[in-house]
Amino acid sequence: MNLMLFGAPGAGKGTQAKFLIEKYNIPQISTGDILRAAIVDKTTMGMEAKKFMDAGQLVPDSTIIGIIKDRLAVADCKNGFILDGFPRTLAQAEALGELMENMKIKLDKVISLNVPDSLIVGRITGRRVCSGCGASFHVEFNPSKKDGVCDYCGGELTIRKDDNAETVKSRLEAYHSQTAPLIDFYKNMGVFMELDGTNDVSEVTNDMINALSSLILQIPTASSSYL
Repeated sequence: MNLMLFGAPGAGKGTQAKFLIEKYNIPQISTGDILRAAIVDKTTMGMEAKKFMDAGQLVPDSTIIGIIKDRLAVADCKNGFILDGFPRTLAQAEALGELMENMKIKLDKVISLNVPDSLIVGRITGRRVCSGCGASFHVEFNPSKKDGVCDYCGGELTIRKDDNAETVKSRLEAYHSQTAPLIDFYKNMGVFMELDGTNDVSEVTNDMINALSSLILQIPTASSSYL
């Protein structure tokens, strides 16, 4: 089952991705994570990306697409994956679509978590992220069992530098101008699904799993028919 999580920063994509990983045993593909991993592993695309980053420039879409191509080719994606944080622009969505078509991979569902901007700021400023595995928690809505400690790996929970009100508002403006237009793009593909992201974390998870249950019945075993 090949999924994409969609929504504004702070909508809960990272939190829900963790539940989906456990439920379906498929990897989460976060562009930030795979970019850092590619650099550490010194892959061809990783080294190309590092040149731009060292120069203080944005990594070109073509390089990001190359890194995603490498990641999708890894064996753990054979039975599916969860794309998180990419694409962010229409050009990226079109490039990703072309890549997946060339790799004979079908995108089964784009799940959008809808949360009003008025709630986003509070969500992000209260977010805590594991320095070890990257799991996301919230001091109010999804607290860890032990304060400051990750439930999954025992790593330290930290506050990201850009998780402040001013930066969040700027990121929301960018989302609405650049990323929100992708809604129509994926609606036209017939794979777009909206969920109320304002509900309790467990309710959102249940809504997502219930929606995906019917989808699973329509997908060939292990998604092998398009890999």
